[in-house]
Amino acid sequence: MDPRIRDHAQTIIDHSTDIDSGDRVVIGAPAAASDLVIALYEECANRGAHPVSLQSDSRATRAFLQNHSDDDFETPSHLLALYQEMDAYIAVRGDENATETADVDPETNAAYRRAMQPVLQERLSKTWCLTQYPTTGNAQLAGMSTEAYENFVWDAVGLDWDAQREHQSQLVDILADADEVRIQSGSNTDITMRIAGNTALNDYGEKNLPGGEVFTAPIKHSVEGEVHFDMPLYRQGREIEDVRVQFEEGYVESYSAGRNEAVLDGIFATDDGARYLGELGIGMNRAIDQFSYNMLFDEKMGDTVHMAVGSAYAETVGEDNEQNQSAEHVDMIVDMSENSTIEVDGETIQRNGTFVFEDDF
Repeated sequence: MDPRIRDHAQTIIDHSTDIDSGDRVVIGAPAAASDLVIALYEECANRGAHPVSLQSDSRATRAFLQNHSDDDFETPSHLLALYQEMDAYIAVRGDENATETADVDPETNAAYRRAMQPVLQERLSKTWCLTQYPTTGNAQLAGMSTEAYENFVWDAVGLDWDAQREHQSQLVDILADADEVRIQSGSNTDITMRIAGNTALNDYGEKNLPGGEVFTAPIKHSVEGEVHFDMPLYRQGREIEDVRVQFEEGYVESYSAGRNEAVLDGIFATDDGARYLGELGIGMNRAIDQFSYNMLFDEKMGDTVHMAVGSAYAETVGEDNEQNQSAEHVDMIVDMSENSTIEVDGETIQRNGTFVFEDDF
């Protein structure tokens, strides 16, 4: 076993989830990540925790969705019961074929996500960590050799997270008492949103591994303007490109995509909350310096901003503000490296990807 796999497992158990004696741990992972699952079991045993594993299989998911007789899915109560009994959940991603579910109808996906929402909400209410195992499918999607992708993943996972936390805390301090954020990029992105009363969180490799962002929630009806999400994303096994969205009073009033717009149709039709923003995130991980078609990494890149339509994380929403609820949470990215600014209450705090507290500002 590559020693970096055991290092990865130790980071998950010690840093990201802080597993303790007696904890009931559920690990969801594909078969390709079996070495990481083994290493996680070893680490759990060392701490007196009790792991069980669920094998995620995109082929099996596709088979279920393709052969379901209608879109009246039921929430799986047996899976919900498992999550209610657990203390921590570790989700490991790793694709042999990143486009396995590309031929599942978007409306079917939306109906399935609605049924699974109670399960997701229960999972998010516990200690959790989402991470990546470097599989050949994801290496191919990123345009890298297997070896290069392994290095890319484990370099990003193995950062000095204490140092990263300190670096990112400077942005958290700026946003802590902020009211309005304005983001401009090129000629097609100019959007404002209010965040007063909401909490900016410092993601330094805990719930997401790798981490490397500061994120919060906009006040639901405050978002105004247009955004050109000029970096592509993969969703439901399809590549979505050149997304343009117009917001009015927080609502997605209109949208378009240069490719696979039908996937957006399904996302925005999922429920009412899918047409509001649930997250504003600002990437700060300079170790992630290559786009890889993997949102877990791409949204953390320095020189980027991402916004997610759909559900807001409860811990980012102040008690006097409304939490947006949805079965969806879809991140989309804006490249901020050129002709771009972020303003907070009228003060420029980032210009062309460089923050006010960095040397080249």
